[in-house]
Amino acid sequence: MRHRYLLQAVLVGGLSVHVGASAAAPVIDVYKSEYCGCCHEWVKHLEANGFKVKAQNVVNPSDYRENFGIPNDLGSCHTGYVNGYALEGHVPAAEIKRLLAERPKAKGLAVPAMPLGSPGMEGPRKDPYDVLLVQPNGAHTVYKHYN
Repeated sequence: MRHRYLLQAVLVGGLSVHVGASAAAPVIDVYKSEYCGCCHEWVKHLEANGFKVKAQNVVNPSDYRENFGIPNDLGSCHTGYVNGYALEGHVPAAEIKRLLAERPKAKGLAVPAMPLGSPGMEGPRKDPYDVLLVQPNGAHTVYKHYN
């Protein structure tokens, strides 16, 4: 009988940890064009990697990029926002998780343009690209290089 209660406590405890972990998943707000297919694919990439996404179709996604302090020359087709950081373009989920774990002083991350092979832009061709860390002053450094 005692083992039964111990087993129940372990199972309930494990369930509580799982529920707590999923409740803590950050929500990424995504501002995109209604007609952009690659934006939809990027959202699917984020969800497949454990993020909750609140996608909003907007007339001009670049307005959000500007509001979040990402320079226009680093622009892409959609902008995200999570826990105080902007996400411009096809930023891989792995780098978003790293950003949220490290919490650097920065505006956010950017993958300028729409490089083939980045999340949401998968296909037969894969071009090298950089994920850029955008500093508070708008300057940027390479956060991660992808081949």
